[in-house]
Amino acid sequence: MTLETLEILINQEDLISENWLNFPEYGFRQYFLWRNEKTGASIALLEYEPGGGIPIKHSHASNQFMYCLDGEYEYTDSKITLNAGSFYMNPKDHPHGPTVARTKCRLVEVYDGPHYYEKPSFHTDETIGGFLDGQQKS
Repeated sequence: MTLETLEILINQEDLISENWLNFPEYGFRQYFLWRNEKTGASIALLEYEPGGGIPIKHSHASNQFMYCLDGEYEYTDSKITLNAGSFYMNPKDHPHGPTVARTKCRLVEVYDGPHYYEKPSFHTDETIGGFLDGQQKS
């Protein structure tokens, strides 16, 4: 007997290679594990190559949470560095960055709402896909 449930389970071997969003000019890729189309909230895996990162100071339209699974990831202005086991929280509208991966990194990133008010320079129309404030479905 199979029970109906709203729960989600994704194992590493279930990740579909075509679903990674690649940002080769910034040395990282992103895989969305879950998205709420109504609110813009999301949970994603981020993988950075050494030297990859976000090149500009920016802010978000919601609270951002990160947990570092592997590697060393630095917010260069504040000198905050995430290492394996580090948790990071950045409140809505707080400017932060730029960032750089000091080593190969793997992070879990969570937003409790839309990512941005407007598309930042490191995103394209394809990669921003519904994560701007006001683009959520009602």
